[in-house]
Amino acid sequence: MSSNSKAKGETFRKIKSILISQPKPERSPYYELEEKYGLQIDWRQFIQVEPVTEKEFRKTRIRPDEFTAIIFTAKGAVDHFFRMCEEMRIKMPQDTKYFCLSEAIANYLQKFIVYRKRKVFAGKRLIQDLKPSFMKHKDNEKFLLPCSNLGAKKVVDFLEKNEINYQDAMMYRTVSADLSDLEDVTYDVLVFFSPLGINSLYENFPDFKQKNTRMAIYGSATQKAVEDKGLTINIPAPAPDTPSMTMALKKYLEISNKK
Repeated sequence: MSSNSKAKGETFRKIKSILISQPKPERSPYYELEEKYGLQIDWRQFIQVEPVTEKEFRKTRIRPDEFTAIIFTAKGAVDHFFRMCEEMRIKMPQDTKYFCLSEAIANYLQKFIVYRKRKVFAGKRLIQDLKPSFMKHKDNEKFLLPCSNLGAKKVVDFLEKNEINYQDAMMYRTVSADLSDLEDVTYDVLVFFSPLGINSLYENFPDFKQKNTRMAIYGSATQKAVEDKGLTINIPAPAPDTPSMTMALKKYLEISNKK
């Protein structure tokens, strides 16, 4: 990916094009910015999820139906768990318990099981929310944690600290997407929301130089990943007056694209 010379101070050069490292949504406040400022906003996922094959998973000698409780950290984990069960021709027992990090994940389970409150436990967002449920069932259950190649460190730390009998099982991978078609494309602004997106940028373009490209970066972990690469963050979010990325971009555009 080419870009145009890295300024030492913020010069607020006019912005004409923005690349957002996410899939394109049906509705978004970005579309209002696009129309108001006459921008070209493109969307492109920098990371993608790949399934672990049944053949590869069988090498772990893990059988999901040998576990009495399943821990779900994301909807994607639900999808890949039941995909693997289907490919292995495994039907989970009706009395299996499911521990979900959020209500949204618990509700998503209804696509795959007959939902009964007595066997589905949901937190508000964090694994710690489920501690009472884990403590109640820890002595009688054997837990399986479906995860990606990135693991689930906070969940694992919680399970080990509380001496929960569990086994993690990698069922999918988060990997860098192929961005080779962007090699000769220039954008005024690149927008990133995760360190994985920055990793993908450099896996695809090891010689990437920022030059005049503005970096719009959301979140402290992503900002650290950008700084570790020696790049300049031009548009940070969240901030007290700009809690969202669209608000941060709008504030920048009000100066850079002032008529």
